[in-house]
Amino acid sequence: MSGNTIGTLFAVTNFGESHGPAIGCVIDGCPPGMPLVESDIQADLDRRRPGTSRHVTQRNEPDAVEILSGVYEGKTTGTPIALLIRNTDQRSKDYSNIAESFRPGHADYTYWHKYGIRDPRGGGRSSARLTAPTVAAGAVAKKWLAQQYGVQFRACMTQLGELAIPFESWDHVQSNPFFAPVADVQQYEDYMDALRKAGDSCGARIRVQATGVPVGLGEPLYDKLDADIAHAMMGLNAVKGVEIGAGFASVAHRGTMHGDSMTPQGFRTNHAGGVLGGISTGQDLEVSIAIKPTSSIISPRESIDIHGKSTEVITKGRHDPCVGIRAAPIAEALLALVVMEHALRHRAQCGDVVPPVPPIQASFL
Repeated sequence: MSGNTIGTLFAVTNFGESHGPAIGCVIDGCPPGMPLVESDIQADLDRRRPGTSRHVTQRNEPDAVEILSGVYEGKTTGTPIALLIRNTDQRSKDYSNIAESFRPGHADYTYWHKYGIRDPRGGGRSSARLTAPTVAAGAVAKKWLAQQYGVQFRACMTQLGELAIPFESWDHVQSNPFFAPVADVQQYEDYMDALRKAGDSCGARIRVQATGVPVGLGEPLYDKLDADIAHAMMGLNAVKGVEIGAGFASVAHRGTMHGDSMTPQGFRTNHAGGVLGGISTGQDLEVSIAIKPTSSIISPRESIDIHGKSTEVITKGRHDPCVGIRAAPIAEALLALVVMEHALRHRAQCGDVVPPVPPIQASFL
């Protein structure tokens, strides 16, 4: 499989390069009969699309999705769904100066050593451009999960560089370029303007949540729901850490605090992040990811070339000074793909299981 496919029952194979003619994916395993048109997918692609604000790459891609197969008369047929997104605004000449050198912190070095060849144009296969097909596939999964179970996904930025972003309301997330849950984002605008002028980049922290998740999704050992979530999130470019629920804060918790007490009316807390023993509790899935600073920056840095000689690297071109700014819809899509996979697994194995007692309410007191 060579690491380009995620999922088994809902298998998504991603293809293409940043500066190739097109990128896309093939979805194998989508149940038949679900209404599906391009506009169902395009909305999420527009949220991830480059060039949407001055704080992200100014590469002007429409990211218009085309459904090539797997849909007939507006409904999925159960056969593979091929989704295509054409590249229209490549500027490959911007990368000519790094064709024989390696950007510090970038995959240039490892790709060269693994394959003996690499596409330097925009990072080729290692480019964050390849997250667009992931978002497209996630939109398909989101629609099926919403129709079958009422599951909804949302994400927001909770930290930009060293600036923590307090949570005010989910209502603010779609009204600013940072996907920030606050009404006033001026300090983050100023921070990014200064960062760009300095020729530098920063990281970010993203919170992603799934609500309405049914009880029982996941497997007991190696395919735990939270393990698969972590695996998927680490597949996103630049992610260096994943937390489920309380995450690393659990280290400082006492058992009397951390265990989420249960009552007939619901859970009192959600430190577990909606997963116990690798299986969903019915509470909200709570995931947080840490994204490193962008490797492609215009500030000169020490490196080596393909001959092993010292060199200085300056990356030209159009780059996100913080790739985390556009990560929210990608994180949603990855979480949706994992939940979709486990929903289909659960339906196949345990679809006729009747719990001895009804599940407690998902919301906590």
